[in-house]
Amino acid sequence: MLAHRLRRCCLSVPGSHNKMLAKAATLAVDQIVIDLEDAVAPDQKASAREKTLAALATPWQAASVTVRINGVTSPHCLRDVIALSESERPGGQAIASLILPKTQDIGHIDFVAKLMDQLEVDENPSAAQSIEALIEDAEGMINVNDIALASERIEALIFGMGDFAAAQGIQTTVIGDQSDYAADLWHYPRYRLIMAARAAGIAAVDGPYAAFRDLDGLTRDCRTARLLGMNGKWAIHPDQVARITEIFSPTQAQVDMARKQKAAFLAALAAGQGAVAVDGAMVDQAAINLLEPLLAEAESLGM
Repeated sequence: MLAHRLRRCCLSVPGSHNKMLAKAATLAVDQIVIDLEDAVAPDQKASAREKTLAALATPWQAASVTVRINGVTSPHCLRDVIALSESERPGGQAIASLILPKTQDIGHIDFVAKLMDQLEVDENPSAAQSIEALIEDAEGMINVNDIALASERIEALIFGMGDFAAAQGIQTTVIGDQSDYAADLWHYPRYRLIMAARAAGIAAVDGPYAAFRDLDGLTRDCRTARLLGMNGKWAIHPDQVARITEIFSPTQAQVDMARKQKAAFLAALAAGQGAVAVDGAMVDQAAINLLEPLLAEAESLGM
């Protein structure tokens, strides 16, 4: 699985809008999410599938392209999986994964995973071979540990705070907004989802901040999610991409310090010491364990 491919910013675009699909194809973002679910009217589902597959006939600039299909309780889910899995696009854009919305339990994952097995997606280089589970309600969050381990095809968990807020009766009308809440309104569900993802060795991705013109609010939200351990965040507008990508990327100063600390620690080990002071901070094996994910990320970014 490609559980740790870059997902610093995941830009969502509706699969029913040709102009937006064409624009998305030109954007060099980590991940594009083509949405066949919430962003598409019920009577446009079949049309959106056709437009999506047509748009994917040529390569895109994004590092990866995923598709949010309709949920398993929808009459459109089966058609989505079949259409996306059977389409072959030599020279076109491959689909990295299917994003399953409103994932509530392992049965939802099992249904889609078995469909993918039966459709032999592993033999089709254009078809998605993995699943990202979107956790959007209390039932899904209660079962998130089992969901994360439900299939070898699972490569990420995503926190959908919009529907989650609705399911919980949280009094907010803008997705991602925390109103006047003094602490982090999303701390518990974010932390629970991140822990499940880490235990399963997969990625954890934060949901969107809907007030796309409020870059200060977006910045605060991104920094909180990043600090807790999220690998990235969804965007709902191209204007959010640069800010999200920046905050979910290590700075050169952080990378330089991490490399300095690791080099000093390795030198200390060679001298028979288990810890060393670097610029006033004690560096031991536990500190190195904290640095390794940052160093791996820096390497993947070519820093």
